[in-house]
Amino acid sequence: MKEIAKKLGVSVSTISRALKDSPELHPDTKKRIVEMAKEMNYQPNLLAQSLRISRTNTLGVIVPEITSHFFASCISGIQDYANKRGYNVMICQSNETLELEKTNIRTLVASQVDGLLISLSRETNKYEHLLDLYNREIPFLLFDRVNEDIPVSRVTFNDEGGAYQVTKHMLETGCKRIMYVSGPEDLYISKKRKEGYLHALGEFGIAPEAELIKISDLTEQGNIRIAKEITEMENRPDAVFCMIDPVALDLLAVWKSLGIKVPEDMALAGFTNNPASAVVEPPLTTVAQPGYEMGKLAATHLLDQLEGQASDDPISIVLETTLLPRKSTKSI
Repeated sequence: MKEIAKKLGVSVSTISRALKDSPELHPDTKKRIVEMAKEMNYQPNLLAQSLRISRTNTLGVIVPEITSHFFASCISGIQDYANKRGYNVMICQSNETLELEKTNIRTLVASQVDGLLISLSRETNKYEHLLDLYNREIPFLLFDRVNEDIPVSRVTFNDEGGAYQVTKHMLETGCKRIMYVSGPEDLYISKKRKEGYLHALGEFGIAPEAELIKISDLTEQGNIRIAKEITEMENRPDAVFCMIDPVALDLLAVWKSLGIKVPEDMALAGFTNNPASAVVEPPLTTVAQPGYEMGKLAATHLLDQLEGQASDDPISIVLETTLLPRKSTKSI
């Protein structure tokens, strides 16, 4: 099927639907595919088909951290909507490591789950294990932390739009030198939120400065190091936008211990609306993401694909975010 798809320049799922005589495809497309299949002497793999027909009514879920409020919300959405459709859920966490992510996938596949919902670890910068899943025709979907080159459906937030909103808010309140503290550069959300930050700067005619973009490894130790580096800068920023709330909260704790006032000395904002962001002093400006809604949509779409209610062709579902201005940034 892959060879037929390569020759005709279409997806494997299109080949599959044509050979099943799907009414969704144009008759000419089906005719071309069937003729090519005959020419190449295509024979269906009956063992593989029988294995795919065999269902366990179980989904596998892999997240970087189960303890994260955001991923816990996603899991709740996945579990609620999977259970309503008669499916159980097996949950694994990668602990932000590529190797454990691979191990989790092997474990879940060996457990014969019907499909996988995966959010990538911060270490994931190689994707052979995901391409292997795809090549073995094991159904899976990526959510939140995704890779755009893997030809499967994905559910993400408008990360660029949310970052643009928070950066624009800081600029509108009079900030001139805004720093962006990113996560690992291979992460999808790191790149998209950086794009939003740069978009807002450009709209206000501000040229980006290399020293105003820092990379965190997203560990507490790494965040503390960055917090101290910022305070030691000769020309400090007057505002700092962090890719996720936990980074901003670590910065806030260090600055308070050093007598730096937020937002008077430096404004501060995060992203994700972690519960702690509303109760620290000052409360943290952030961007809210509906994690439960993300989990619900991810589970619903994967199940629709498994049950033949949605096309196997990959789609991108994008959810909007909401800016939550609080006292860590100045008021307009």
